[in-house]
Amino acid sequence: MSSAAAPTTPAEYWDKYKPYRGEGPQPRPAATAFDWTGVADDGPGAELLGTPKTALDLGPAEGENAAFLARAGVEVTAVDFSLVQVARARSLWDDEPRLTFVHAEACAFLDQAPHRFDAIYSTWGAVWFTDPDELLPRVASRLTPGGVFGFSHREPSDGHYGAQQMGGKWLEGRESELTVYRWQYGAEQWADILKRHGFTGIDARVLSHPDPAAPGTLLITATLAEGGPGEPGSQRTGSMRTSETPVSASL
Repeated sequence: MSSAAAPTTPAEYWDKYKPYRGEGPQPRPAATAFDWTGVADDGPGAELLGTPKTALDLGPAEGENAAFLARAGVEVTAVDFSLVQVARARSLWDDEPRLTFVHAEACAFLDQAPHRFDAIYSTWGAVWFTDPDELLPRVASRLTPGGVFGFSHREPSDGHYGAQQMGGKWLEGRESELTVYRWQYGAEQWADILKRHGFTGIDARVLSHPDPAAPGTLLITATLAEGGPGEPGSQRTGSMRTSETPVSASL
């Protein structure tokens, strides 16, 4: 497929997302820290996931976070919808024995995963782009009871919650051909959704961007209740700072 051709499916859209534009082969990311925010040296790190022996990354892109965990001794499986992104990640981390990249849609992979994981996470990845009522029951089914589920995405604009149609390159004016959604909620809303799906110990907060004019990062961590979905859980939520960034803006 030509790099200039407009994508016709969501998978093709992600195939084209943030291509490397430098000279020669793409250099490998440093993978010296676990990044929830996309802002260098900002925010907490992998300690939020506890001390897992196994982890599942939903939407790893270049795989830097997955590689960081693998280098720390965690057996990591990283699942991405885009064949192009998976191929790129494999080429970058082909010498990391504890890291496996899988080309699959997140819900389909969770339906067929052969075992549970001690931690499941997504940093600006599949959790943001999948209906939580479809995804979260599957996450719960593949997370070790007491295990950590963590994810982050851009702080939503005030009042723009739920399934939001993305805009940007290749999407504007093509609604009848290609539509890509992201599901975004505020901290309190995510806490309620997670509790409904059997999660407890919920920490939902907004991390401010170093630039006061830029939207922050919504960061959520939770554990799977020992009794599984349906068991009452506790929650605590951070204050919600609003943003005026249009939801149709590209990532």
